[in-house]
Amino acid sequence: MKWVLRGLMGVVAAIVLLAVGGYVWLRGSLPTVDGEIALANLERPIEIVRDRHGVPHIFARTRDDAAFGLGFVHAQDRLWQMEMNRRIGAGRLSEALGAATVGTDVFLRTLGLRRRAMAAFEAFEPETKAALVAYRDGVNAFLAQRSGPLPLEFLLVGIEPAPWTIADSLTWTKVMALDLAANWTSELLRYRLADRLNETQLGQFFAPYGRDGHRGVADARAVRGLIAGPTLAGLWDGAVHPLGEGAGSNNWVVAGDRTATGKPLLANDPHLGLTAPSVWYFAHLSWPDNDLIGATFPGLPSVVLGRNRRIAWGFTNTNPDVQDLYIERLDPDDPDQYLAPDGPRRFETRREVIKVKDNEDVVITVRETRHGPVISDASRRAASAVPEAHVLSLAWTALRDDDMTAQGGLKLALARNWSEFKAALADFHGPQQNIVYADVEGNIGFAAPARVPIRKRSNRIMGRMPQPGWDAAYDWNGFIPFEDLPRRLNPGDGMIATANHKIVRDDYPYHLTDEWADDYRVRRIRQLLAARDRHSIESFKALQADVTSLMARELLPRLLRPAPRTETARWAHERLSAWDGGMRRDAAEPLIFSAWYRELTRLIYADELGDLFQGAWRKRARFMRNVLEDGQDGWCDQVPTEGRETCDEQIVRALELAMEWIAEHYGDDPEKWRWGDAHYAHGKHRPFSRVSYLARLFDIKVPSPGGTYTVNVGQHRINDTAAPFANVHAASLRAIYDLDDPDRSLFMHSTGQSGNVLSPLYRNFAEPWSNGEYVPMTTRRGAFEPGAMGTLILRSR
Repeated sequence: MKWVLRGLMGVVAAIVLLAVGGYVWLRGSLPTVDGEIALANLERPIEIVRDRHGVPHIFARTRDDAAFGLGFVHAQDRLWQMEMNRRIGAGRLSEALGAATVGTDVFLRTLGLRRRAMAAFEAFEPETKAALVAYRDGVNAFLAQRSGPLPLEFLLVGIEPAPWTIADSLTWTKVMALDLAANWTSELLRYRLADRLNETQLGQFFAPYGRDGHRGVADARAVRGLIAGPTLAGLWDGAVHPLGEGAGSNNWVVAGDRTATGKPLLANDPHLGLTAPSVWYFAHLSWPDNDLIGATFPGLPSVVLGRNRRIAWGFTNTNPDVQDLYIERLDPDDPDQYLAPDGPRRFETRREVIKVKDNEDVVITVRETRHGPVISDASRRAASAVPEAHVLSLAWTALRDDDMTAQGGLKLALARNWSEFKAALADFHGPQQNIVYADVEGNIGFAAPARVPIRKRSNRIMGRMPQPGWDAAYDWNGFIPFEDLPRRLNPGDGMIATANHKIVRDDYPYHLTDEWADDYRVRRIRQLLAARDRHSIESFKALQADVTSLMARELLPRLLRPAPRTETARWAHERLSAWDGGMRRDAAEPLIFSAWYRELTRLIYADELGDLFQGAWRKRARFMRNVLEDGQDGWCDQVPTEGRETCDEQIVRALELAMEWIAEHYGDDPEKWRWGDAHYAHGKHRPFSRVSYLARLFDIKVPSPGGTYTVNVGQHRINDTAAPFANVHAASLRAIYDLDDPDRSLFMHSTGQSGNVLSPLYRNFAEPWSNGEYVPMTTRRGAFEPGAMGTLILRSR
């Protein structure tokens, strides 16, 4: 018996030793942050000081050397993220991940993002090309000198990184543009719903913003039957869908006469899908002529959001309508041609071969029309259902060969004043951003640069639904002139704020979009800015952390009007009657309100939408407000029933259903309910978030405050049956810039600097981020060198 026990103990000891040894070996994938590394093809030394938060401060003799250093540290800290990003953009996920991602690859190959990205490179200025080349060389210098294991993801997937290319960098700018411009999915939804809703209902469901009207329904109905329902369903099922009308970002800037220091303050918190690691990586680039510090995208050679010695800037998404779907009619005499206003034209075609891990290659033929790629070919389900005589193509400004956005972004970071800033934005073609500006001279400003198509007066659809591709009336008529795009400098009231709301007056002569976000966030920002005579960094921190929902405050009186029927509903009714609309993570009221609202949306429009409801299920605050308060109460009636239900009846029933749902998921004791338990921020790893046992290791979750309509945003997907309140889209970054002393500026992003799950810097920002805390971002050596993790010198071999 003893020898059996000894044998078991020996086996256990061996397993433990192997586990410990494996862990120690895997830690060899962590970066070298101290000492010297000799590199080939490096002419001048580069010094990299990593502060105690893991932020690299890169000291170089030229801008290009700084870009080289940035490429090196990006590869050290975020290599797997960069690998996934370039595979996404190139449509090469399936080489690594297998058949599950073939559909994504087919769609992205059809768009041809990589081809389009490189088409503009030859037209770039020499300085832009040089920065991209230097960055590429920095990434590849790391790959050439590395030894030991790669990050764990490479080992689990079984691949190794190929050398980095300029195309890899430029393609990611297209992917981000795609992420921020998904209007074509809205067109598909409107088109599909035209079969279910009459013209009045359709206009109500896509509730207009203010005086904006819902136009274009009648013309779209005339061509509705040309594309079969299954085709649109196939495209819809495979699309990346926006979160809805509350999603977006915040930025604001105030002039010196409204601050304690007498110089401007600027704040920015761009809202993006939460990922692990964060899409952002903090860095400081220094050379004799300049200092750039702020948030970078791994894969790109400069600071995207941040400041230099003279200016600071911040982005929010304008969400313009820069995509249109076209129904193309095939030539009845030649299916290799389609009809244009001037007669038949031949499709441009190319062959794409998609390598698939452990499977045969997938070969596709991509067709393009004068408008753009034929995306109905990108779904097998759609391709089999498209009527023989028609296809669906996509026009999108980012698919133009002369898109200079990458150059515009690099030039913006080097601007020293408003004039240079504005000149840089002339190359910023998309995605359109609301960019706020401040400089050390005391100026503040705003600009929204982009290529936004002009649609003809004869076009009554205006890009709201798929349009006839053979009719010239629906073709774009150029782009809004740069000088006519929204812009302001030193406004009289001394403040500018944007939150994806409508940024132009009703008399603005051009059409930008119908899909402005609700104005709850920007109204709250303006309230708090106006509440103080003088602002400070502390007041800006409090504003970015604000969790008051004006939407809840304004809707609650209507919801509380009918009397509840059950004991638990009466308890909830009493709690919400005293609630101030604060979406605090330690409170029960936000959970009750959100669950109540979710059930009410289902009761109000699920019956009208039928099997399209799940895909179209969003919060739709404007629509819901109109139904409950502005005479559109016909939606409250349940279509299948004989009687006529009222909105009051549905409100009462929705609260009962909500209380049942909460009790089922969070227990029967309401005193233990917490918003943060349901509304945890979920940073998802690519691709292991989809593998449950790996997600526990790689995903990052932390309880979070806020909601869809609060300044401190925490967007959730109410159509997610498994986690309808999980925070999946939030302030991916927070930054506050003090132009009196830019080195007092503060930053925070949602995870940590490292993309290596074995690093203590993988998730160390997550809890401080949720708490509304910041890290200092200074260019002063005396401030960041004490406690630094180490100093790495890159020198010539």
